[in-house]
Amino acid sequence: MYYIITIAASLLLAYFFVDWKNWLNYYPTIQFYIICNMLYNFIFYNHTLWAFNPSTPWLNHTLMDITFSFIIIPTLLMIYLRYTPKELKWKFAYIIAWVSLFTIVEFLFNKKGLFIHANGWEIHNSGIFNAIMFTILGIHLKKPLIAILLSIPIVLLLLYFHHPSFGDLK
Repeated sequence: MYYIITIAASLLLAYFFVDWKNWLNYYPTIQFYIICNMLYNFIFYNHTLWAFNPSTPWLNHTLMDITFSFIIIPTLLMIYLRYTPKELKWKFAYIIAWVSLFTIVEFLFNKKGLFIHANGWEIHNSGIFNAIMFTILGIHLKKPLIAILLSIPIVLLLLYFHHPSFGDLK
């Protein structure tokens, strides 16, 4: 049920807050997010750090992640990027608000058993990850190459601390 509610809430947010006239400005950053998320799902396929845990038998992590990657997150990213303040002090507070929102929602979903952590991943890791993710996505909007270059050591650190064994790779 939360899956349907989340999709409906996302569509309502899209209707009221997305700047559809300028959606193409956000498209490369949305693609960047999707590529990174799909890369995570590919590399960590058998060694998941976090995953959706559906409450109904007709859902699975893959279907839910595709929905989040192509509907929910793009909507939220377009809102996040559209309303990002120009002043650094407000930008910092804005990022903290989004990081807090994502981390609290994940915490609540985790407590309800709808989202799971595994292989040493914990909610504080998600908080750090969310802070990095929102910062990098904000950079990507204006300077994609810098964001991509900054992402490489971040991915290497993630692999260093939470690497799957070669046997876990396909």
